[in-house]
Amino acid sequence: MHGSGKTRARAGLRRHRRTTVIGIICAAIALLITTPGVAGADDTPAIGSAYMGSTVLEHEGGNRQYREPTVTPLATVEGVDVSSHQGNVNWSSLWSSGVRFAYVKATEGTTYENPYFAQQYNGSYNVGMIRGAYHFALPNVSSGATQANFFASNGGGWSRDGKTLPGVLDIEYNPYGATCYGLSQSAMVNWIRDFLNTYYARTGRYAVIYSTTNWWTTCTGNYGGFANNHPLWIARYASSPGTLPNGWGFYTFWQYTSTGPIVGDHNLFNGAQDRLVALANG
Repeated sequence: MHGSGKTRARAGLRRHRRTTVIGIICAAIALLITTPGVAGADDTPAIGSAYMGSTVLEHEGGNRQYREPTVTPLATVEGVDVSSHQGNVNWSSLWSSGVRFAYVKATEGTTYENPYFAQQYNGSYNVGMIRGAYHFALPNVSSGATQANFFASNGGGWSRDGKTLPGVLDIEYNPYGATCYGLSQSAMVNWIRDFLNTYYARTGRYAVIYSTTNWWTTCTGNYGGFANNHPLWIARYASSPGTLPNGWGFYTFWQYTSTGPIVGDHNLFNGAQDRLVALANG
């Protein structure tokens, strides 16, 4: 073989090797992306998959197995919160276990509606529970007013029937990105105010605020201006609810576990059954 031919052959071999190496690298990247449990683009949860407390254990830790709280008021009512993750719920079993109220995820952001909402919301009512709905907030996708209206129009409404609790603003760590959704503390307070004011205008009820003390301190600067009108639902998976956010002298609800018996996250209402009915009646 002439020298020029040998040179062309060696060049072709080098190109072949480069192509093979590139192919191996691309295949490895594709495998990383598509293999469950391996870090990759598909690890970001889908919008709509969040639920009340879905980010608490990751950020704050706590009991990972069901434990009944050891520090509770003298009068409490046991409740549960559910989302699409629970599917069709056996409400009779929950009632038999002592659960007397339920909150059901209705919406998230501006597009997601819980496909199991009707079974969960109506099913809890039909077995005798007092029930309400909650909205998982995404402050980075729209104004608070837009999301409050979306919530109120898709399950978050209220009626004075003695069995419908006021809606809940679920505002917690962002499961899809930056902890505070890219908002400053003042911008977050304004967003929350926009949501709460709009919800009140739509329903005549002050929404309950669900959060953790750590998130509230980090993302609102521990703002205390909502405490006078808006009941607090504190999340803490421990034997006591711990320190509350600024302004609230007591909690109305406490989510004390994410691994409750039968199904769903479990909660305590801070009061007797007649006080829960009073909250429902406004």
